[in-house]
Amino acid sequence: MSLPTSATLIARLTPFIERLKRYFWLWPPTAFVIGLLGFFLVNRQQWLGAVLALGLLFAWCLLLAESLLTRLLARRGQTGLPRMVTTFIAQLIHQETLFFTLPFFLATTVWASGQAVFTLLLIGCGLLAILDPLYFGLAQRHRWLYFMFHALCVFVVVLVTLPIMLHLTTGQSLLLAIVAMAIFSVPSLINLMQPQGLWRWLAMFGLIVVLSATAWMGRVWIPPATLWLSGSALSPSFDVEAREPRGESVLTPSTLSGQGLYAYTAIRAPRGLREKIYHVWRHDGEVVDRIPLIIRGGREQGYRAWTHKQNFPSASQGRWQIDVMTATGQRIGTLRFRVDEDASKATQADGDIHSPPGLPGWNIRHLVAGANRDDE
Repeated sequence: MSLPTSATLIARLTPFIERLKRYFWLWPPTAFVIGLLGFFLVNRQQWLGAVLALGLLFAWCLLLAESLLTRLLARRGQTGLPRMVTTFIAQLIHQETLFFTLPFFLATTVWASGQAVFTLLLIGCGLLAILDPLYFGLAQRHRWLYFMFHALCVFVVVLVTLPIMLHLTTGQSLLLAIVAMAIFSVPSLINLMQPQGLWRWLAMFGLIVVLSATAWMGRVWIPPATLWLSGSALSPSFDVEAREPRGESVLTPSTLSGQGLYAYTAIRAPRGLREKIYHVWRHDGEVVDRIPLIIRGGREQGYRAWTHKQNFPSASQGRWQIDVMTATGQRIGTLRFRVDEDASKATQADGDIHSPPGLPGWNIRHLVAGANRDDE
């Protein structure tokens, strides 16, 4: 019995996809729920979170295989998959990607920073992916924008899934996400640019290099995806045994010169991840200290880390902030306070642990792992 030809397969596949489109509206909310499951299961049932992430990567491999299969059929003189079918498949995977990764970026974005632009861009792309007229118009009439849309989806899926599955640091995941974006962009660029001569091939690879360099230089605008601040506090003293901030004081220059100040942070990370982060102390926007810390993932309420700054300058009045940063310069969170001679204007460091808005209401008092480092 002879095997069905590609034209026969296409004839059978097209009506099936038309029937499937009736239930198309279910896919984005389903992908978002899967993303939420992955987000909450990163620590509690990490194997399940890894399975969800692996399934998403597998879907991307299928999308790449579809592109290569279409080209192979065309070279053999057979009918490839219709543009409508391939665009429909790509739309499903783009939706799955954006709505799966969105919970991670919503939780890790520092909204009072440039990271908000990146996350709002993802939200906008998610809305575009579920609006058929906009999505198919982008795919058919604006191929360059569609290529950028595709590259962004590849980038975010690798950025989220690798720390979960392979316990890679944020910096390692960022580099591999850029590499994956470049590799997965090659088939799309070949289809877009139709390179024939040497100069067109060089131009195509030059574009990939520019795209990768742009992603690396813009990393400060990219949330760390799987690291987020689950609690923070300022205090004049610290209970090392209990690993909790203690006491309270008004942050005047004389108080700081005598007692110093503890900055406490609880950082959530995937189980098995070990990463170096930094508390970057700034005075009126200028960096005055950069203190390294090692955190380990796996604790549901975050890994407790703190720094103790004692060598405050004599003229310490003004605005202070402590940026919690990855080694590659991505901001995890920020603590702000004001030092003033007037006690009514100065910040009160009371040792209370505060959760950033928008995160689950975990009881961050009960943390059971920690790290500490005093500046000299």
